[in-house]
Amino acid sequence: MTKPLAKVTPNTWAFLRDPMIKPTGFREYDARWRFPEEINLPGVTALGLGLGTQMHEAGIRPEIVVANDYRDYSLSVKNALILGLMQAGIKVRDIGPALSPMAYFAQFHLDAPAVAMVTASHNPNGWTGVKMGFEKPLTHGPVEMARLRDIVLGGAGVARTGGAYEFVDGVKEAYLDDLVGDFKMTRKLRVVCATGNGTASAFAPELFARMGVEVVASHNALDYTFPHYNPNPEAMEMLHDMADTVRESGADFALGFDGDGDRCGVVDNESEEIFADKMGVILARDLAKHHKGAIFVADVKSTGLYASDPELRALGARADYWKTGHSHMKRRVHELGALAGFEKSGHYFFAPPLGRGYDCGMRVAVEICKLMDRNPDASMADLRRALPQTYATPTMSPYCADTQKYDVLARLVEKLATLQGQGGSLGGQKIVDVVTVNGARVILENGGWGLVRASSNTPNLVVVCESPASEAEMRAIFQDLDAIIRTEPDVGAYDQTI
Repeated sequence: MTKPLAKVTPNTWAFLRDPMIKPTGFREYDARWRFPEEINLPGVTALGLGLGTQMHEAGIRPEIVVANDYRDYSLSVKNALILGLMQAGIKVRDIGPALSPMAYFAQFHLDAPAVAMVTASHNPNGWTGVKMGFEKPLTHGPVEMARLRDIVLGGAGVARTGGAYEFVDGVKEAYLDDLVGDFKMTRKLRVVCATGNGTASAFAPELFARMGVEVVASHNALDYTFPHYNPNPEAMEMLHDMADTVRESGADFALGFDGDGDRCGVVDNESEEIFADKMGVILARDLAKHHKGAIFVADVKSTGLYASDPELRALGARADYWKTGHSHMKRRVHELGALAGFEKSGHYFFAPPLGRGYDCGMRVAVEICKLMDRNPDASMADLRRALPQTYATPTMSPYCADTQKYDVLARLVEKLATLQGQGGSLGGQKIVDVVTVNGARVILENGGWGLVRASSNTPNLVVVCESPASEAEMRAIFQDLDAIIRTEPDVGAYDQTI
């Protein structure tokens, strides 16, 4: 295997022949590139050869489930990846267009040891990538990604005989059967189903219909140009559109799904957005009644309520705060034997007996409908209002280049730790701790906090703040934290702010 080049000029003979892979595309827990500016099709084939080589190195059966999301270039990328996997002597079981969680499901359904899902996830068009894993329900973490990067960029892929290809039909139907089972709603529900014209358009409306839920359609026609907005239920643009549709239709709530269907966003019957960390607390409160002593994992971007909520504490539930990122969270839920994990970005991880431990937006939709069925006299807004009041920012992402963001973050962590050592404060509240499990989560005296970390997927930092006292204090915490962030000249503009 030749070593891929970091740059090959487009529209040249070499671009159609020589593998090009920008090294920064190998991220903490998946691979993500601008296509074709940062990876070309020969580069994707080199990635497949490297992934297949890694499978042999890991000693697993040389068989892999492969799928792609609904974008106009994803099939070409998948086919190039398949070519490389087959060169490595791997039997490829192609399930066609799919959601990421459908690909994870197929590992169980087809008893395949490995998975490779071609998807840009929630990134806008122009991005591609691969989510992969060898040990169901887990996906590659930093160690596995670093080894894959070394094999691919070092030209250490090994060609072997024995590669094969099989197209497997019918997995979508089996996936939906597995999600719904024999469950039917006993209360009437009208739900806005928002898919932003992405891959989930082929799944979510049918899922709701199977449960007996009336669907209020919102951009449910498949269209890979994404004519209304990029499907990303963490973005306020999508959430506001969902809220408008609830207002216009009088629906009971809205559920929105990202481009590859592993995340879910919620808007209640009063058109209030419920960020996924708060929705997780609502679900945890209900689940803890039926699963005594349950452990819930929350990512460091999430609300402090998992630890402080009086109802969860009274039910004996335990909270564990862990690193942001779907692979980190899946692994932590698995290691602790937790019942579920919740991530502010909209990834939910339901472990047995609820789910299989991987993140699935469709499973979230089923569990939320079951929650409402178990609470027939409550609206979604009632459940939201029953939580202790806190005031949180959305997830905000200032630009910071992939080559600089980790160095910038290291300096910011040091500055915040120094501020704590000096008895400093954010938003008028004294800093009592700086948790550095994933960036810096600055804990304040009254339970408020501010977070800065590096995005694992895009050239950005990530900033979130929460106050238990008031919106004004939340804004003050953000203002003070941002002032420290602005001492780093390599940090650019936010994608959204308060």
